[in-house]
Amino acid sequence: MYDYDRFYAGEFLKLLTERKVNTFCAPPTIYKYLVLEDLTKYDWSNLHHAATAGEPMPTSVARSFAEATGITVRDGFGQTETALQICTPVGGNSVPGSIGKASPLYRVEIADEQGQFLPDGEEGELVIVPWGGERPIGIFCGYLGEPERYREVWRGGMYHTGDRAKRDAGGNFFFFGRNDDVIKSSGYRIGPSEVEDLLMQNPAVKLCAVTGYPSRTRGTVVKASIVLKDGYNGDQRLTTELQDYVKKNGAVYKYPRMIVYVDDLPRTSNGKINRAAIRRADEDKLRQTDNRT
Repeated sequence: MYDYDRFYAGEFLKLLTERKVNTFCAPPTIYKYLVLEDLTKYDWSNLHHAATAGEPMPTSVARSFAEATGITVRDGFGQTETALQICTPVGGNSVPGSIGKASPLYRVEIADEQGQFLPDGEEGELVIVPWGGERPIGIFCGYLGEPERYREVWRGGMYHTGDRAKRDAGGNFFFFGRNDDVIKSSGYRIGPSEVEDLLMQNPAVKLCAVTGYPSRTRGTVVKASIVLKDGYNGDQRLTTELQDYVKKNGAVYKYPRMIVYVDDLPRTSNGKINRAAIRRADEDKLRQTDNRT
């Protein structure tokens, strides 16, 4: 376990190799910082396994880490409320962009808003269906002092994770993020991670977070908060370049109509980018503006 007040990738890499760490796990945000360093100058002979979880891992970041270290980052999915639900086990084939297959402990399905199971290839909510009607081992038995909240996540006789994903015909799951993070704009549902993955392919982008920004005409519009690498300027030329790239390689309706350049992004206590904090800050600013007018 490594605790820090401020993250420095160089210091972190030195610690990993000098302490001869065998198994390393960190959220994708940490890997995004690590691949910006020259990983080839470190000794990785002691590292046997690398894992990640908590948010979508950009395929470009996973590829860069594997090329420099020789170690494939194995993804997975679990929650505070559960044990590991989905993973790529040791010896399993890692499918690019996938978080793996369901643990034998759980029956994991994809469901729509009415609780109906969806076929392979369709996006919906990750749910756990009890074997034989009993709560599976490894799933929590309640929220302290919040019985109604507990009943809500168990509605329809299944555990609702609140996270969105899809499954392919081979049983591989692909994670999109929290239900709350999905952007609804002009009738479209947009997963922030797919837009972030495209933006991260630009050499100027160090980190980014995509969120929904309130709009009177569209409900919400796609907003990208971007941290640039040293030596790059957040001018209109770069903004247009990023928008055009998403239009061309993603879809026109997914491009960020708003792009802001920031020094850093808010994080959760375990290092993940906190999109909810960005949304709250935007809502507070808009509320203050409305009060003044």
